Amino acid sequence: MKITFDREQFQQAFQTAAAVAPSRSPKPILQNVKLDATESGAIIMATDMEVGVRIEVSGVEVEAPGSIVLPVQRFGSILREVGDEKLKITREEGGTIVQGERSKFTLSTENPEEFPAVHSFTESKYHELSARTLKELIRRTLFAADSESGRYALGGILLEMESELVTAVATDGRRLSKMSGPAVAIEGHGGASDVMTIVPARAMQLIERALTNLEATVQIAARSNDVLVKIGAATIYARLVEGRFPKWRDVLPEKRDAKAIELTVGPAFAALRQAAIVASDESRGIDFTFGGGSAVLSSTTAEVGQSHIEFPIAYDGDAVEITMDHRYVADFYKVLDGERQFTLNLQDADSAALFSTDDNYDYVVMPLARDR
Repeated sequence: MKITFDREQFQQAFQTAAAVAPSRSPKPILQNVKLDATESGAIIMATDMEVGVRIEVSGVEVEAPGSIVLPVQRFGSILREVGDEKLKITREEGGTIVQGERSKFTLSTENPEEFPAVHSFTESKYHELSARTLKELIRRTLFAADSESGRYALGGILLEMESELVTAVATDGRRLSKMSGPAVAIEGHGGASDVMTIVPARAMQLIERALTNLEATVQIAARSNDVLVKIGAATIYARLVEGRFPKWRDVLPEKRDAKAIELTVGPAFAALRQAAIVASDESRGIDFTFGGGSAVLSSTTAEVGQSHIEFPIAYDGDAVEITMDHRYVADFYKVLDGERQFTLNLQDADSAALFSTDDNYDYVVMPLARDR
């Protein structure tokens, strides 16, 4: 094999693939990125057997087709440190030779035939949606997934795909985040099914990073055990998380009996950050009181102190109170612009709070006991 490539373009693709390759594995071959060069172009791929990625690399001149595996750490360092615009890779019996104008490296290499196959996107049934929509679906839900406990089904994002809609849901049992966005089902993909498409959080992080061109169109094909996502030149594969996801619609509070409080993210977030100054790891609760045209946020922590923050709001109805973990409320504010308007639906101190925006985004936070 012999190729010449544009270093910057190759480095971008290599970094995306390298994020999938495990740093440790009982299969040492997986700690590499595989490069396939054919007369029609070059593809790099990586996998840890749960998540995989294939990327078509542009700016590559193929002089002699072939395959090679590149060690993530060593080859990544070469791409970072060598300043040449173009680099050449040649596979010889003595190893892999990486050469620039004034530099030459010889790396030991493993047999590329031992590298496991990484799925390509060949599906005829899939959902199509904009990269901008998918990025927002991930940004606004991923933070609520459970990254710590052993409840596997909560360790990812549930995707529900209908004919003209994709809904993403994540929960850790203490809060739930849900957003829907427009999509198109190609050849009847999705619909009613017993299969739960729960994509692991790690795969969702990789997908979000790959969504750099927000004007692009993305294809998602959910199958019985895995999901394929095609984003431009990249195809990302992930095995689905096993288990049953909670019936999330049952968690969403009824708005009928709730008081609807209209707020703006910027002022509400500023007040929350001030009230949380005296919070601690043991005492994370903030008391929220809304009524009479103002919102009051207060906190008391033994051996630290007290806070009392007030700001004006449009709601002048009967007072309603609730205590919530300030970190969970902050997570909602962080994924929205400061000018964004939202509605906080509150029933009483013992019922879940529902944060809603006008673009199909709902966020539920369970209350804390006020006598904590």
